[in-house]
Amino acid sequence: MITIILLFAIISCISAAPEPPIAIGSTGNYDYGKVLHASLLFYEAQRSGKLPTDNRVKFRGDSMLDDKGDGGEDLTGGYFDAGDFVKFGFPMAYSITVLAWGVIDYEDAYTKANELANAQNAVKWGTDYFIKAHTKDTEFYGQVGKGSEDHASWGRPEDWPKEKKRPAYKITASAPGSDLAAETAAALAAASIVFKKSNSSYSTTLLTHAKKLYSFANDHRGVYHESITDAAEFYKSWSGYGDELIWGAAWLYKATNDSTYKTLAEKAYDEFPLKETPKQFGWDDKNVGANVLLAQLTGTARYKTVVENYATYVRTTAPKSPKGMVYLDQWGPLRHAADAALMALKAAELNISATENRAFAKKQIDYALGDGGHSFVVGVGSNPPTRPHHRAASCPDRPATCDWNAFNSPDASPQTLFGALVGGPDDKDAYTDKRDDYVHNEVAMDYNAGFQTTVAGLLHAK
Repeated sequence: MITIILLFAIISCISAAPEPPIAIGSTGNYDYGKVLHASLLFYEAQRSGKLPTDNRVKFRGDSMLDDKGDGGEDLTGGYFDAGDFVKFGFPMAYSITVLAWGVIDYEDAYTKANELANAQNAVKWGTDYFIKAHTKDTEFYGQVGKGSEDHASWGRPEDWPKEKKRPAYKITASAPGSDLAAETAAALAAASIVFKKSNSSYSTTLLTHAKKLYSFANDHRGVYHESITDAAEFYKSWSGYGDELIWGAAWLYKATNDSTYKTLAEKAYDEFPLKETPKQFGWDDKNVGANVLLAQLTGTARYKTVVENYATYVRTTAPKSPKGMVYLDQWGPLRHAADAALMALKAAELNISATENRAFAKKQIDYALGDGGHSFVVGVGSNPPTRPHHRAASCPDRPATCDWNAFNSPDASPQTLFGALVGGPDDKDAYTDKRDDYVHNEVAMDYNAGFQTTVAGLLHAK
């Protein structure tokens, strides 16, 4: 009996050992197709709800099957935001919009990498959830799980106690959230283009919800974190809702070719003028992205000028680390570098300093993949991070206990969170692979969105 127990313990230890990294090639010559494959595995690792039979991330299982709205509405599914279990709708919607953008513009890259179906599935996992969360024309659930309660625990999402009910938070006509509703409209509109040929009925459904959510956003105005106050500590809408009204209308115009949405985008653009060239593009501020879309759709010079000013800033003026990472914020600097790279790539596609902007985009992505001295993408390339700030990946194989001891362990995570871009180094390129350093080792949906889409764009350009 003792022999059997010891043998079981040995097998458990072997099965929990991190998997070897995916080899992606040498400095300056990375296999972007393999990076896309890994990044899409990260999104699968973030899935909440009932997992499909073809689930490829074996340390994940069904979770949070009791997520419900105030009236018992089914709110299962969607994505966990980062290394925690909260479903924050605002950054989730942004991430799906940007992922869909990549599938639209760089479909050939995903096909070349044999990842098109996985990319479409990543988008659909988000949009299926948004459809569920849109319970009435002017009602949308924008968060499931309470931030402080969630962050006070450490373990597997599969082990969340059934008796520990997760609150769900919504926006309504009397408690509006224009930024949240318009961003979700953008995600659904973008996804409708992704599925227009392969699943036309689903595409139509997505567009119907997108139009209703945009009307909700425009007709009942307000910042969402004043209605969903728990989000203010984590994803406050610092830039307000004007950028999302422009961005959402632009995506609806792209999806429908209905000039009504062009007019709405232009009207919002005039109503919420830029005070200066935006310094970031990301989950909060979509101004640069909206200008890219409007420049593509209309050819109007004022939009192209904003894109040019932004690309020039990040390429030439913005702070850089000694090894060349553009440094826009101390919190998750590689996320910001990847988002800047995406906008530079879009500028190049608008024939704005095309050679220089493509080179800048490639430099930022290649820095993350290894040009900075080692990879900053878990399970990918040379000497990647092994201790991301991520609950599920830190846990040993079930049924072993997972609690704060896993968080405090100095060892590499037992599970390999393939494809996750960590926050990254400081402005001097210094980096420590520590699980408790969430500033530099956090992973999140939005971190990988700009990163993955830029990788697809670079593969597309080859």
